[in-house]
Amino acid sequence: MAVPTFIDRVVLQVTAGSGGNGVASVHREKFKPLGGPDGGNGGPGGSVILRVDPDVTTLVDYHHSPHRRAESGGHGAGSHRNGGHGHDLVLPVPDGTLVTDEEGTVLADLVGPGTELVIAQGGRGGLGNAALASSKRKAPGFALLGEPGDDRSIVLELKVVADIGLVGFPSAGKSSLIAALSRARPKIADYPFTTLVPNLGVVTAGDTTFTVADVPGLIEGASEGRGLGHDFLRHIERCAALVHVIDSATMEPGREPVGDLDVIENELKRYGGLEDRPRLVALNKVDVPDGRDLAEIVLPDLEARGLRVFQVSAASHEGLRELSFAMAEIVAEARAARPLAEATRIVIRPPDTTGGPEFTIRETGEGWRVRGVKPERWVRQTDFSNDEAVGFLADRLNRLGVEERLLALGAQEGDAVLIGEADNAVVFDFKPMMMAGAEILGRRGEDVRFEESRPSALRRRAIEEAMADRREGETRADVARRFGIAEPTPDELEAPGDWGWSEDDPGEVAVPEGQE
Repeated sequence: MAVPTFIDRVVLQVTAGSGGNGVASVHREKFKPLGGPDGGNGGPGGSVILRVDPDVTTLVDYHHSPHRRAESGGHGAGSHRNGGHGHDLVLPVPDGTLVTDEEGTVLADLVGPGTELVIAQGGRGGLGNAALASSKRKAPGFALLGEPGDDRSIVLELKVVADIGLVGFPSAGKSSLIAALSRARPKIADYPFTTLVPNLGVVTAGDTTFTVADVPGLIEGASEGRGLGHDFLRHIERCAALVHVIDSATMEPGREPVGDLDVIENELKRYGGLEDRPRLVALNKVDVPDGRDLAEIVLPDLEARGLRVFQVSAASHEGLRELSFAMAEIVAEARAARPLAEATRIVIRPPDTTGGPEFTIRETGEGWRVRGVKPERWVRQTDFSNDEAVGFLADRLNRLGVEERLLALGAQEGDAVLIGEADNAVVFDFKPMMMAGAEILGRRGEDVRFEESRPSALRRRAIEEAMADRREGETRADVARRFGIAEPTPDELEAPGDWGWSEDDPGEVAVPEGQE
């Protein structure tokens, strides 16, 4: 099987590195067994960055390796040693790469050497217990976990950045013309559709140097998929001008220069977006006697349309100087009118799941669902095997006002409260009016408020322990089902809806507007 050398569209799966975990450690030395917390912070994970590299002209590398992952951050250690930063993964892309998500939403248009796009942000490192110490919580027995990095699928689509685009029928001589004008050496043969991928050539005319793109030929009905269709026309979208290359010596029945020009213009109109580009016409193959005669005949008709027409021969180089200087004139005018593109650095941030406020709450068939950047991040940072860490999470949520909002909306003690996405939510039993704060702490790693055994707490801890053996792609619900944690207890059967998590939140009951 032939290995493609030019790829202009790929689907890429990028995963940023996870942040390292913070560590809970206590400084110890002779005659001073408890010298205070000294656990270091975890290092941030590496990001995935797309960077425009002028030496890269194709996306073929990502066609062969469509999964890319950045390095994770290192874990913290005792004696205030922080974890190392994960290295960023820089992916070079050609100039003119359009980045979209799988739904087709444009994320960025990368134009200009050095332009960068942080497409997947690395996860934050977790804080060690030294950073969590306060005047009331002087020796925390827990640390925060590192956050996972962004994981997303993107589509890279290459739109070649060239100054001049050559369009015309197959075998009109476009590849021969770009080979005669520049040092490009595309494949040239006397059969249609010899050119299957775009070719670029660099042309110098006077003081102006510009690039010319040769795209595969068009035929009538290309908009309906005939020939190679319109797939390659996106490579001339950025061109300052178009040059119609017309075969003036064609022997095909029904073909003549003016008719060929009308067919190509009709296909460009169907594609759209190219109406404002200046046009030049190159009547090619005038070195053939019949071709020169036909070119002389149609010349008045073409000039009557206001077109600049050049009689050229890619074989004998006749007329190429005049054509190249006409191209350079248009390019110089376009560059003078266009602002200089500067290298920029773009960072894609995940969309706000709440739409404005710090969190939202709505009642669903599974329980009260809490969504928000802070609550979800705090849950991801919590080590649920440590009661003191869970108590710290409860205090943070209480200070944010989650409990107060739940009471206002009518939540009752024992109701299920789910925080996070539907397929990866963490469930809690709502127990309002519980005393909060570090004043009631017990031994390190424990919290007296959790001495009472509650079904969801036990089930949540069982799931957390089982998550260590999670298979690739499994959600929390999948893990719970595989380990049999999904079966409800007799107590839970008396309280329908308290299943501990949800795979598909139907959102049966919506909170009235203004109360979420």
